[in-house]
Amino acid sequence: MNAIDGNAVKENLVSKVLVLDDSYEHSQAIKQFCDENNLVALKVHKDRILPVLQSNIDLGAILYSESYGDSSGENAEIASQIHAIRPELPIIIRREHSAKLDDLPEKHRSSFCGAYVSSDLPSLRKVIDEYIFSLEYPNALVRGITEITESVLSSQLTALKISLNTPYIVRDRVIFGEIFSLIPLESSWCRGYMMLQTEEEPILELIDRYSPSDPGANFRTVNSLLGEITNLIWGAFKNRFIGDATAISGNQVQVPLVVNHKHRYISFGTENPQLCFFYTLVDEDTGREVKLYQRFIFNLNWSPDAFKEITTDVESLVDSGELELF
Repeated sequence: MNAIDGNAVKENLVSKVLVLDDSYEHSQAIKQFCDENNLVALKVHKDRILPVLQSNIDLGAILYSESYGDSSGENAEIASQIHAIRPELPIIIRREHSAKLDDLPEKHRSSFCGAYVSSDLPSLRKVIDEYIFSLEYPNALVRGITEITESVLSSQLTALKISLNTPYIVRDRVIFGEIFSLIPLESSWCRGYMMLQTEEEPILELIDRYSPSDPGANFRTVNSLLGEITNLIWGAFKNRFIGDATAISGNQVQVPLVVNHKHRYISFGTENPQLCFFYTLVDEDTGREVKLYQRFIFNLNWSPDAFKEITTDVESLVDSGELELF
């Protein structure tokens, strides 16, 4: 039985931030700030920072304390290591006395994108808005994407229960799983890509269970299934949000995509944050899961003021002759 957790979709987008700040005095204020500003705060033990950042965890930013290390030298070294591993992630440092970076040693200053003091949290909000929530995503678009994707997944994977986490914003460029698909999105109000990412083995296991008549299922079968899902989502997205292809801008500027498989990294040639959706598909009989990450990267054009959802009512269909009154 396929089921969808409709309560997961909220109007406000969120973003996950890693909080590297051990101050008991300021912890409650930081937690409250995150709760009030659509940030999901995560913590990690100091000796696990680098392994966690080397994994495929997707983040929007890192909140860092200038007293996080046992010494100023260790503190600067930790920040430099984080910046080297994830240079696309904004690191925002909490300072004790002054929300400035120019008095930090020059070789460490470049690790941080901004600074704040706990007595002036509105200044932190400005940095968050600049680096994470800099793009406006219309609610109708976010809602429509989830409705389209859930409908397609339900039609292609009928035996699975589908749940959706709250849509969120990411700044990282990490690839999840062994397989991903890309398809361009072009309209008068956006140009970019939709990307789907998943793991191969869980899908093969489900195919073996629910399609015993296909004993030759292999990675090509998974490729074909992901390609079909991608194409169906693209078609529905086009019909609902793009419409007439002639409305697309004639500007055909392109940027190169860079994929580094060794480091599970992909770049779309822009620093813009990305709109991300995470779906979990569960076989309730066995407990096996398929994880599907969906990202929208508007790297060539993004004009939300020109966004318009295409709606078709009965009267217009009658007027066009597609429907007739009985």
